Formats: sequence, structure tokens, C-alpha cells
Amino acid sequence: MAGGKARKDKPKPNAAAHAPYQGGISFHKSKGQHILKNPMLVDSIVQKSGIKTTDTILEIGPGTGNLTKKLLEAGKMVIAVELDPRMVLELHRRFQGTPLSNRLKVIQGDVLKTELPYFDICVANIPYQISSPLTFKLLNHQPSFRCAIIMFQREFAMRLVAQPGDKLYCRLTVNTQLLSRVSHLLKVGRNNFRPPPKVDSSVVRIEPRKPRIEVKQKEWDGFLRICFNRKNKTLGSIFRQKSVINLLEKNYKTVQALKLSGQSSSMEETGDHIDFSKLGEANEDLSMDLDDDVDDDEDFDGADEEMEVEDGNVGGETSEFKAKVLAVLKEGDFEEKRSSKLTLQEFLYLLSLFNKAGIHFS
Repeated sequence: MAGGKARKDKPKPNAAAHAPYQGGISFHKSKGQHILKNPMLVDSIVQKSGIKTTDTILEIGPGTGNLTKKLLEAGKMVIAVELDPRMVLELHRRFQGTPLSNRLKVIQGDVLKTELPYFDICVANIPYQISSPLTFKLLNHQPSFRCAIIMFQREFAMRLVAQPGDKLYCRLTVNTQLLSRVSHLLKVGRNNFRPPPKVDSSVVRIEPRKPRIEVKQKEWDGFLRICFNRKNKTLGSIFRQKSVINLLEKNYKTVQALKLSGQSSSMEETGDHIDFSKLGEANEDLSMDLDDDVDDDEDFDGADEEMEVEDGNVGGETSEFKAKVLAVLKEGDFEEKRSSKLTLQEFLYLLSLFNKAGIHFS
């Protein structure tokens, strides 16, 4: 038992970190390579995607092609974006010489840095560490696609589909639902993957809104950051905070000065409409191996103590502006409401009331 031959079995635990594919390819968890191995689940995803025979399908992170094969059989063409050159070779090897090969286009590269071609529908089991930026990259794609059926880490998926009052309702939720309609399709257990991740997954359907809801990017992002700084506090409490009042008053004076100098129209133009690709950067990214809950209430640059200070010892001019801000909340009956329970329509309405009063967030 103590001989040299028995000792050779020791490396097995390390080998498990890169679980081998039957063709000899090792999968790397650090790169988000968790390959779907359950054929019934693959069939279910394709069935729920509603693929038409005329569809061009975008697949992100195809891996060894288990899902790719079903997509090729269902649609007209599959465009697969894959970063790992080993997987690219495996895809070509798998479909070479088959009737499906001329309907598969493989793009090797980072999907976040790749200019995506036209596609009708996206169906993908993605590397989970790129969930947020990829979601907004897709929603920024023009011309707009019909829908995306994507496998996410379960908690990230639940944030996308959360409703007002849900624990996971956050800025990510509101930003995504501003641009799209999101629905949950099915839960996927971790044992359906090779190698299995530490968390469960979910498949969601994302349909871009047509027409889009137009808002200005910096204005909208600044507004939501303040509202979700303490999402379970009343808006009256949030907008009474000294740092919020000071920030909004500074913006107010800047806008007034620009109006006096005749530059207000050019300032409005620079606000522009939302660049959807930037929104992903502002939201938390839940990686495949993340078990902890990420609290959106802690994303205001850590200025917790300062944010708790009431505006009681400031001059009359600032107090006058504070009254102006609170008057907006009272006008829309928002003073006692909480961000965690506001609908998208209510956020849009409140922002419009602030803007009508000349109060801006960028």
C-alpha cells in the first residue's frame, strides 16, 4: 500500500478541477466553462425558445456544441461566439462533413469586445461572470432582436424578473425592465452541468421593448443611484439627507447658470438617450461561484455616515431648495413611499416631476 504505484493516484483531486470532456478537453471553472450535459434540458431550452426555421440564432459560449447542434436543427443559421480556441476547434471538428456545417458560423473572440452581426434570437448558456455587461450589450444591439433565452446564475436571474416588494428588487431590475420585458422559464439544478457549479441556475426570456422608453442615461442613472441608496427607507428620508440636497442644489445652480448663458439646449443634447451598454457597468455582477447576497443598498460609494446627516444646520438658501425638493415628493405623493416598492412607471413619473421643477440628477 505504501509503494510508489499507490502514490501515483494522488493527483486525481487536482484533475477534478478541470473536468474532462469525452473528447479530451478540460473545462475551466475560472473561465465560466460549465457545459450542459443533460440532453433533455437542452431540448427543453430549445423548445421554449420558440425558434423559427427562418431564424438566425446567436449563441454565446457554445463550448463543445451540445446546444449548438439542436439550434442548427431548429433554425436557419447559428452564429456562435467562443473565446476558447480549443472549443472553436472542437466545434469545427464536430460538425465538419455534416449537413449542418454550412449553417454554422463560428466567431472566435470575447463577446463583450465583438461587434455582433444581425440575429433574430439569442439562445445561450453564458459564462456567468459577464452576465450584467452582456445583458446590456444585447439590449443595445441594433437592429433589435426578437428575444434572448439565456441561462444565468439563479440569483442574477431572480433579480432580473423581480417585482416591486421582492427582496431582490434593485437597480439592475429597474434598468433591465426599462429596456425589456423579462420572464422566468425554468430552474436548472447544478448537477446538469459538467463540471457542476456551486449554485443553481435559471433560464430567462428577455424581449426588448418596442418602442423603447426614452430617458437620458446620466440623468436616469443618477436618479436611481440616489433612490436605491437605501431602498427600504422612505423617499422623504432619502431626499432629506444633506449630501443628496447638496448634490441636487449644485446641479440646479449649474442648470440655471447654463440657461442664463443660453447653453441649456446644448446641455440637454449632451445628456443624450441611454447608452444601454454602459448600464451593465453600474450593476453588480454575480459570478458562477458567488453564494453571498449582494445588497444594492450599499452602492453609494460607501458614504453611509454622511448620508445619515439631516440638513438641519445649513443656511436659509439651501433650506429653501430642500423645501423645493420635498414639494416635488409631496406633489406626486411619494414622500412616504419606498424605492423597493415602486414600479418602473412610478420611477419614470417621479423623475419627470423633478425635471419639471428644474431639478436634475446629472
